[in-house]
Amino acid sequence: MDRHITVPMTKEEKRSLKSGDYVYLTGTIYSARDAAHKRMYEAIQNGEELPMDIKDNIIYYMGPSPAREGRVIGSAGPTTASRMDKYTPRLLDLGLGGMIGKGKRTEDVRQAVIRNDSIYFAAVGGAGALLSKCIVESEVIAYDDLGTEAVRRMKIENFPVIVVIDTEGNNLYESAIENYKAK
Repeated sequence: MDRHITVPMTKEEKRSLKSGDYVYLTGTIYSARDAAHKRMYEAIQNGEELPMDIKDNIIYYMGPSPAREGRVIGSAGPTTASRMDKYTPRLLDLGLGGMIGKGKRTEDVRQAVIRNDSIYFAAVGGAGALLSKCIVESEVIAYDDLGTEAVRRMKIENFPVIVVIDTEGNNLYESAIENYKAK
């Protein structure tokens, strides 16, 4: 089922999404990858503020290539989500609404998604040039020294994702395998 949702999302909107749903997101999201997650985690451990309010917001695991002339951002494909798994449960417990990446997540992340009524979306890997066309504004807001791994605030329009892990913990990667085996 195709859904068009404005982000940040409400708990009710997240609860209405089911693993396997196609969703087009419009609104504001943030990007952060490995190095930025490490810094945010260290900030939390030291009792410091995070560079953005994560409450109900979505982090896209992406490090863009440089923007070409006339473009807001370069290629903006997802990176492997499991690289952030050691930091994710803590961020979800602090109110992070969801994540966009690619690939499987650990059981600890799945449990944190359930516990916090969060959501894990996948974006299509290898389609970074196409995905970048859905990003209409991009601004580095923290950790500029990290280059492409800096934290960005981005406005997106009709950004295509698929619900992988829903608020009940249903996991598309697991259910797709089971469905295939059944056939």
